[in-house]
Amino acid sequence: MQRTYQNPVYPDTMADPFVLKHEGVYYAYGTAPGGADGRQIPVLRSTDLVEWEPLGHCLQPNGGAHYWAPEVATHGGSFYMYYSSGSAPEGTDQQLRVAVADHPAGPFTDTGHILVPDQPFSIDAHPFRDTDGQWYLFYCVDFLELEDDHRVGTGIVADRLLDMTTLAGDPQVVVRPHHDWHVFRKGRTMYGRVFDWHTVEGASVLHHDGKYYCFYSGGAWEKDNYGVSYVVADHPLGPYRRPEGGHEALLMRSRAGAAIGPGHNSFTTSPDGSQTWIVYHAWDVAQTTRRMCIDRLQWKGGVPLTSGPSHERQPAP
Repeated sequence: MQRTYQNPVYPDTMADPFVLKHEGVYYAYGTAPGGADGRQIPVLRSTDLVEWEPLGHCLQPNGGAHYWAPEVATHGGSFYMYYSSGSAPEGTDQQLRVAVADHPAGPFTDTGHILVPDQPFSIDAHPFRDTDGQWYLFYCVDFLELEDDHRVGTGIVADRLLDMTTLAGDPQVVVRPHHDWHVFRKGRTMYGRVFDWHTVEGASVLHHDGKYYCFYSGGAWEKDNYGVSYVVADHPLGPYRRPEGGHEALLMRSRAGAAIGPGHNSFTTSPDGSQTWIVYHAWDVAQTTRRMCIDRLQWKGGVPLTSGPSHERQPAP
């Protein structure tokens, strides 16, 4: 009998979900309130992507008040968690850091490295390992200058990792806000000035048929304009080009009666490795909280497609 599932796959807050598949077991990490023991970053475990067991919180606090968008890479027998933290829930003091553990469930201990010390604001780190073994880090910074059709706001860059805690220091622009649907907030005060602020964030990269697809979420995370789109390149550092039709989120966007603001995704494979699945958060229609959802990703002529955000019962991975 065909197993089925229905979104969300986890009932509690699990924003910005990242799933690591390690030795046949899935570990999910996300943005959520800290634990009673003071640890940050919830971690869940699953063997099928549908039934998830909470394992508590896995990151030893570093003194910051807010912790965002963790992603974990495994290299050389260790597990590296890339995340941002700062003192304000919204603003300009979030900085990217890296913590390390001997097991995917933690505990993760901060290494003391600020990955992008020359930037006042950096979030949403995404470690990506290319087919030749080279690691890259995609992350977000703010852009205050107008250039071509770019808008002022948060955009995505990529840099080479010299080792798992050190960047080469030569970031290349991947994608900046460039459409009306990328608006975060009009008349937003930032850096002592007032801007119509736009945002693209939450990078997640797939290598498919020799090309690199950098998926991103655009818009305001708490509103219905938030969704998932992508740009394409021949190398992890670009240059990236926009597909046609980018006046709206190409892969996933809000669906009336089902989900609001789907986004900040990661990717993983089914238990047998034959399918690609997108893992993302979405608000319920009452906008109570952001919960973890999954949908299958497929390809047609080099174009990624998904039926998500779904809310009906459907075949499980």
